[in-house]
Amino acid sequence: MRINLASVLVDDQEKALRFYTEVLGFVKKHDVPLGEHRWLTVVSPQDPDGVELLLEPSGHPAVKPFKEALVADGIPYTSFAVDDVKAEYERLRGLGVRFTQEPVDMGPVTTAVLDDTCGNLIQIAHQAG
Repeated sequence: MRINLASVLVDDQEKALRFYTEVLGFVKKHDVPLGEHRWLTVVSPQDPDGVELLLEPSGHPAVKPFKEALVADGIPYTSFAVDDVKAEYERLRGLGVRFTQEPVDMGPVTTAVLDDTCGNLIQIAHQAG
């Protein structure tokens, strides 16, 4: 068994697609119209056949209070691996990304937390190996 799909709940799929591709650097994999919304996935350019991230519409009534509670408590919805948190932090800040946590070294792991502009906090992390 392996993970092939994960999702992030977004308030605007088009805005999310721009942020996740143009800013974070993911690549669009699937874009299938489904009525009012789309089956819209992105992947890492380093692993185009790897795990897909579904930019899932956050229309369900339970989503808004869930996401608001996570953000209010500073809890990231998910985490993405990077090779160098501090360099990625600087690159993304240069593109106007807002961080709620600057890079923090926690022993073998370094993390930072950003606002994805779609209602989520996202952690970037590197684990020394």
